[in-house]
Amino acid sequence: MNGKNPKKLKSNNYGKYGYFFILPFLIVYLLFSLWPLLSTFYYSFFEYITRNLKTTISWTGLNNYINILGLGGDKAYFLKYLGNTLRIWIFNFIPQVLLALLIAAWLTDSRVRMKRGGLYKVMVYMPNIITAASISLLFYALLSKFGPIISTLKDWGWLAADADIMTSKWGTSLTLSFILFWMWYGNSTLLLIAGMLGINPSLYEAADIDGANGFNKFFHVTLPLLKPVLLYVLITSIIGGLQLYDIPALFNTSTGGGLLGLPDDTSTTAAMYIMRLHSSDTGRAAAVSVLLFIITLIISLVFFRLFRDSDEYKQAKKGRRGKKSALTSGKGGAQA
Repeated sequence: MNGKNPKKLKSNNYGKYGYFFILPFLIVYLLFSLWPLLSTFYYSFFEYITRNLKTTISWTGLNNYINILGLGGDKAYFLKYLGNTLRIWIFNFIPQVLLALLIAAWLTDSRVRMKRGGLYKVMVYMPNIITAASISLLFYALLSKFGPIISTLKDWGWLAADADIMTSKWGTSLTLSFILFWMWYGNSTLLLIAGMLGINPSLYEAADIDGANGFNKFFHVTLPLLKPVLLYVLITSIIGGLQLYDIPALFNTSTGGGLLGLPDDTSTTAAMYIMRLHSSDTGRAAAVSVLLFIITLIISLVFFRLFRDSDEYKQAKKGRRGKKSALTSGKGGAQA
């Protein structure tokens, strides 16, 4: 020592190399996600008119938003198609999450001890790996006026001879909801299974000691601890539901080039409306995209607030009040 500072050992800082690993993702995100999002906001304030293969661009301000909302004299097609989208999503998601909860609770119940549980999980997830084009065309062929299912039901006398699901608003909407339900319930089931397996088994043992039955354990132990996973399933579902395009467009591929929802435009979604506008008026299509983004953001924030733990919310609110009172008292003391 002798009054001399000990030599500092050189240490390699490996943290900086992490930036090189995330750089490819960052570049791709900036080019293909953030920039298109910002440019969509920009394009929504312009009007694009194509005549004789020439496109003229003019500033319109908020006129695109006013027109698509029906405030400028035009028909509010956006609100109509948004209602179609929400109707299809609601009748898909509610039975989807209920069935997923039931299957997940069944496959993770230690008392059942089901054999070949992995095989059942694979079978539940199988519809999710089939392409949307295959599923849409398959169900269209099965449920068309002369398809095998409808023809069989007519032969049994369960349907009228002239019955056609494709000409019924609710028949088409419920069919699309069922297709989405059948396609995605397996994905939701696996996510909920992962969440249930992460719950500490000692909590169930304590509930058994207290004499709780299966329903009490499910509603007072499983569901409260499953909130983060349920919130993830709900948010991802609403994002995908509001952007719904492939299934309805391919299911209605026989008319309108996949952009006209049967029957009489009653199953056209907001994303199909964007694609329809994109070929004629890019500005309005961008405005619809921005409104859809804002609606998705608002609904997501509402769900985040509803699923927030009340105890955590009260503690955070109490903490903010404590900081505010401390700042107030500090200012008063400084003035004194």
